[in-house]
Amino acid sequence: MSKLGFVGLGAMGGRITKRLLSKGHEVSGYDIYPPAKAKDLIEQGMWWAASGREVSEAADVTFVMVTNTAALQSACDGPNGLLAGLSPGKLLIDMSTVSPSASRALAARVREKGAEMVDAPVSGSVTLVEQGKLSVMVGGTRAAFERAKPLLEDIGQKVTYVGENGLGLAMKIATNISVAVQMLAFSESTVLAEKAGVPKETIVEILTNSAIASPLVQYKGPLILKMPDQAQFNATMMQKDVSLALELGRDLHVPLPTAAIVNEMLSSACAQGFGEKDFAILYKLLGQMAGL
Repeated sequence: MSKLGFVGLGAMGGRITKRLLSKGHEVSGYDIYPPAKAKDLIEQGMWWAASGREVSEAADVTFVMVTNTAALQSACDGPNGLLAGLSPGKLLIDMSTVSPSASRALAARVREKGAEMVDAPVSGSVTLVEQGKLSVMVGGTRAAFERAKPLLEDIGQKVTYVGENGLGLAMKIATNISVAVQMLAFSESTVLAEKAGVPKETIVEILTNSAIASPLVQYKGPLILKMPDQAQFNATMMQKDVSLALELGRDLHVPLPTAAIVNEMLSSACAQGFGEKDFAILYKLLGQMAGL
């Protein structure tokens, strides 16, 4: 059992915290939302902290998982931020999907405290968190990775060391290009066949058992038949990840033509009020454009 902390108890962070508790770890947690929103976690044994600093002071290993680079900086900075509670020998595991350069800058600040940090973004949905089937990509020193690995294996089924700080994030961002583009391509196939007269249920059955049936298509495809009330991963967050990819592509002079196209479609989805919907909403957007 380890003394852990978790900052950011949203849809993913809350479920990851629940898994850590189920593995017998002692976990303190904090979020900007009131403790009432973490009632189920508190009932399962999580100790509610008054600030990020209080979390990192109490824990040997602190996890953080927030929405974007600005939120990560807010969680870390200031007298009550989690950086203020770090001390020599502690480990920070950042599971947020943020700019690799911002992550490397944060890792340097963590090391000034005598602590260590890895970036450990995940690939997978809230459903895969609950099933313990996330894939985790880790950037940092080899020693920090080896320390983090057993804890990350309590969260996901595949934990891979990518390289130095920031490279776990680069891999996650690269992965999510394909996730978004696959969903758009699946939507194109569905809308085309549907407008030709094929029943939507038949289309989904065929495509999810065809040559294109990747794991993404198999678990996202059925959502076009009935969109979930709670997004597995919403359009706003997906566009944030695609935007990070385009930014990294510009920095590295890598052309990303399909990422640019799906970014425009996600922009349109958000502009039409679909930002909080699962990014499978690309199907509805494309269908509207096609007159369905």
